[in-house]
Amino acid sequence: MKAIWNNQVIAESNDTVVVEGNHYFPPSSIKKEFFKETATRTSCPWKGEASYYSLEVDGRENKDAAWYYPQASELAKNIEGHVAFWKGVEIVQ
Repeated sequence: MKAIWNNQVIAESNDTVVVEGNHYFPPSSIKKEFFKETATRTSCPWKGEASYYSLEVDGRENKDAAWYYPQASELAKNIEGHVAFWKGVEIVQ
C-alpha cells in the first residue's frame, strides 16, 4: 500500500493494518521528512489518545492529516505507533 499526497509517496508498506476502514502504516514505512508533529490530540473510546502529524510536501502543508496512537489501549496494541491518514491523502495498492 502507498499513501500519496501532493503527488508524493509519503508512506509505503505491504504490512498495513486495517482498522475501521483506515490503513495503519508501520512507523518504519513513513518518509519522516514529510511529517511534522503537532500539538493536536483526540481521544477514541477503545483505541486511546491519538497524536497528529501535519504533512509538508513541496511547500504545501496539510495540517493534522496523519494520526497515530503512541500508547494504544490493550484492544488496539496491534496499531500502536502505526500511522493512518485522512484529509485528501490517497491510499492505493
